[in-house]
Amino acid sequence: MYFRPSPGRIATCLLLLFVLGLTSFSARAQHGDIALRVVNMLEEEHYMRQPFDNKMSSRVLDTFLSMLDHSRIYFTKEDIERFDKQYRSQIDDQVRREEIPAAYDIYGVYKERVRSRVELAKKFAKAGNFSYDSDRTVEISREESEWRAAGEKHDALWRDMIEGDLLRERLIAEAAAEAEREEAGSDDSEEAADQEPKGEAEEEKETPYEKISARYDRILKSVLENDTEDVASYFIKAIARSYDPHSEYFSESEYENFRIGMNKSLTGIGAMLQIDEDGSASVEGLVVGGPAFKNGNLGVKDKIIGVAQGADGEMVDAIPLKLSDIVDLIRGEKGSVVRLKVRPADEPDAIKFVDIVRDKVDLKDSLATADLILTKDPDGNDQRIGWIRLQSFYSDMDGGETSTTTDVKRLVVRMMNEGMDGLVVDLRNNGGGSLEEAINMTGLFIRRGPVVQARDWRGQRTQKNSRSLSAFYDGPLVVVTNRASASASEIFAAALQDYNRAVIVGEKATFGKGTVQQLRPVVSNRLILPFANNAAQKGMLKLTIQTFFRINGDSTQLDGVVPDIRLPSALDIAEIGEEALANPLDVDPIPPATFAPYFEKPLPVEALQKQSEARIASDAEFGYVMEDISEEQARLDRNVISLNYEQRKREAAENRAEREERKQERIERFAKVREREEDLFSIYTLTQDNLDDRQLTKKEDLSEEDLSGMSRGNAKEELTEEQKALQYPHQLDPYERETIRILQDLIAINRYGQPVNISEADPKPRETPVPISPATAGQAN
Repeated sequence: MYFRPSPGRIATCLLLLFVLGLTSFSARAQHGDIALRVVNMLEEEHYMRQPFDNKMSSRVLDTFLSMLDHSRIYFTKEDIERFDKQYRSQIDDQVRREEIPAAYDIYGVYKERVRSRVELAKKFAKAGNFSYDSDRTVEISREESEWRAAGEKHDALWRDMIEGDLLRERLIAEAAAEAEREEAGSDDSEEAADQEPKGEAEEEKETPYEKISARYDRILKSVLENDTEDVASYFIKAIARSYDPHSEYFSESEYENFRIGMNKSLTGIGAMLQIDEDGSASVEGLVVGGPAFKNGNLGVKDKIIGVAQGADGEMVDAIPLKLSDIVDLIRGEKGSVVRLKVRPADEPDAIKFVDIVRDKVDLKDSLATADLILTKDPDGNDQRIGWIRLQSFYSDMDGGETSTTTDVKRLVVRMMNEGMDGLVVDLRNNGGGSLEEAINMTGLFIRRGPVVQARDWRGQRTQKNSRSLSAFYDGPLVVVTNRASASASEIFAAALQDYNRAVIVGEKATFGKGTVQQLRPVVSNRLILPFANNAAQKGMLKLTIQTFFRINGDSTQLDGVVPDIRLPSALDIAEIGEEALANPLDVDPIPPATFAPYFEKPLPVEALQKQSEARIASDAEFGYVMEDISEEQARLDRNVISLNYEQRKREAAENRAEREERKQERIERFAKVREREEDLFSIYTLTQDNLDDRQLTKKEDLSEEDLSGMSRGNAKEELTEEQKALQYPHQLDPYERETIRILQDLIAINRYGQPVNISEADPKPRETPVPISPATAGQAN
């Protein structure tokens, strides 16, 4: 029987085929439209007002290639020559036509090169391929090296790389085996780590060959997972970053994650996930008090293999999905139900279903915390040092109550009630965040006045002021920074330095980010389906709209904030900071704002510096730091590492001997310090959860769960005697200890007119402190 479809059915089928064919084309066309929209916004709203021309086209190509192949190991010289010829001056013209063919072409080549190189790596990563006895070397960093020509030269690069990887794994395995034998007290002769393993326990260990193969399999998997939308998003990011390092395109899901990071809250189930090697998402932690934690049926290390919306929704297989897609499925509106298909950690062959009602989840792992350090001054009198740790300047982008300034003020109130004599604000590794919070927090320590200046593309100057009538805390203040202190951190530190309000202690300079970004919605008007015009937001563009300046008129751009008292650090020679990024802006100074120093008399930074330098010169820990700096600089200058087993083994033995010597010296020295300082320090930790408690909590009594708000399901492991012996006395690292000494010198100079050295203190016996009395308990708010 012959079936003849009706004309209406034929039309419907043809339309369906047309729509299906159009979908792929439309997706790429829509991405081209978004790229053009982003370019228009950059041209019209970015600080530089730079037209998107051939110069920017060239930058985009370099930025995209660096994003994909920073070490220049996948693309060949011929690939780069073709990309140069085909796209170097054409990307701008293509985007004007709402097209980004360069993105798909280059990524397609990248995907094939990764696939080819992974296949080659797995061929090389086999027993018997290398003798490890040559005098050849392999480069440590290749980001400025030439691209290798296809064929023999490219293969030789990878052969050297894999040989280096295998040699490193072999040395690591041998060192681990030797440590196990020493721990077991065995005198067995040494076995080469890549020989055939013996015994059941040995058979469970991955060989170096298996480790390297698995590593490159994971790389290939991550590359293959990226779809058209991901590739377009990477390319549009390259367009934004070609204007400056901090202009950034966020897809809708990326923006959601950015917003969550600023708000310190989300709506979901409160579970931290990671993708395991088998492709499943395992639960790495549960937010204490969150929906999943309260539900009690989802455990740490459980595997989520399916997600459904509502109790009766269709179950979506999670195994083939990217982590971001799984997270998107699990998040949802407050009060809605998500159903999880779970493989329990304690019953890996079983399956269970867990229904969880979504709710607001507060993320506490990076909220402001503080230590109250009870110690002695050189006269044996009680002294109380406050130490606030701040990882970012956070605020609620949705108009809620989350506020860095509010949280820090609460901590300061409590420590002032405890009789705090001086305060340290620790901004190490604080990458910035909310500009308004940095300004408001500065107002806790100064009178009303300017905090930061800004200039837009027209040259128009504005300034942001502290609105506080007077300083909330006016006592001795130290701010500690490092190379990773950036943006809002630099505004805060610079303002307090310019006001002569605080002594800045840290590495040679802060990050050097002196630009202001603003988020703008990216709206697409592209026809997605026939006859359906759905103009909608297609992500967000964070673009640089201003440069900011210190109130003294200087910019922190590139130069950062130079501390009053510098502490040596290995990061001083690392490629960290604005100057190490691609396409940084160059900014000239402007006239200073009108302001009056907080203290008429300059802070005694010269006296403090002299005291600090004397301590550092005789401090064993800083001596080790200086040795490490010298060795690391020499390694960076060489930029190669030997592929000869015997040479590497000798070097490894020398390094182990040096580490062992340091370890034994530390054990002996730390024991003497603990004995000498038995009653010198007592440290109490304040979190946003416990700071209103009547009694303070000792630092060692707080678990990781208490501090992070995250339950990871594992009992706290007991430290070995050696590990305990190697802990810094009082859990104060050299930078923290020296910063405390600097603050104590500042307190002493304010009181007595001269500095003192805590290391010379002879503390008198002290009664067990009563940290807080009922009379002061109610004042913490």
